[in-house]
Amino acid sequence: MLIYIHIPFCDSKCHYCAFNSFTQNYHLKSRYMQALLLQLQKDLHEFDVQKIETVFIGGGTPSTIKPELFIPLFQTLEPLLDKNCEITVEANPNSASKSWLEGMRELGVNRISFGVQSFDEAKLKFLGRAHSKKDAIEAIENAAKAGFKHINLDIIYDTAIDSKELLRSDIEQALELPIDHISAYALTIEENTPFASTPHVQKNDENLGYLLKELIPFEQYEVSNFGAYRSKHNLGYWRLEEYLGIGCGAVGFVSTTRYYPHTDLIHYTKDPIHKELEHLNHEDLCFEQIFLGLRSIVGVDKDLLNPQKVTILIDEGKLVQKGKRVYNTNFFLADELALFLTN
Repeated sequence: MLIYIHIPFCDSKCHYCAFNSFTQNYHLKSRYMQALLLQLQKDLHEFDVQKIETVFIGGGTPSTIKPELFIPLFQTLEPLLDKNCEITVEANPNSASKSWLEGMRELGVNRISFGVQSFDEAKLKFLGRAHSKKDAIEAIENAAKAGFKHINLDIIYDTAIDSKELLRSDIEQALELPIDHISAYALTIEENTPFASTPHVQKNDENLGYLLKELIPFEQYEVSNFGAYRSKHNLGYWRLEEYLGIGCGAVGFVSTTRYYPHTDLIHYTKDPIHKELEHLNHEDLCFEQIFLGLRSIVGVDKDLLNPQKVTILIDEGKLVQKGKRVYNTNFFLADELALFLTN
């Protein structure tokens, strides 16, 4: 079983962010962590979880929560953790202090993902980020000193101010740091964000994605993920493995059911047990396996696909077949291929 734990608190709201996050209600932190514990205990029992392969603490900004508030969660998880369990936490450079990094490492967290987005000061300001280039470099170096085995940083590209030179500089700076993974996300304009009402914030240059693929020396094992180390948690999602979704705005998936706890922070703290359920039929599950498999090295069981369409794409060099599975040769075309194969 995979576990996702959502921390919805943030220091500030970035201009592109549509995640379930809150920059107020900080007084609810302790109560929220207690609510997380209640949901975690109930879900572990309800779904008869015997072993946990990965834990991912995301947000929001988990580095806004003191390590001691995580202790009850880790005490609950510890007996079920696989001996090689990957435990990831997300962090922002401006709030991941040395003491916070050391505290999370002591709890057993062995992988950290920093929301760097860029090392360019003008681009950071454009994105509404609260940290500086110096903050990002220091946070990553401090994480390595604290003993984190695996370190990722996020990069956002395809903003209006991006250029080949800027992205090249970002990647060169990233590779000078003790990281083994880069997640590179093309900017998307989401509703109800500052960017949604701001004209000309996106470059719409698909060539920038291909440039990043050339610049990043790590394996591209999913459309947005490059690593010398492959995240087990990420791979679990793309294999459509089961996962518990713990927290306000999280999503869980068990058997053929996807479930959704409250998205409202106050409602969640009052009733962390509540779930909205979505039942997936065989067709839904096949559709998701196709979309997720084509985005990553996971690939797709060819028995799920129309053989004539598969042959067309193999002949065009867009798919390769190995045994009973087919694999996408260009992850940037994943959605286009999936639509062709499912229509």
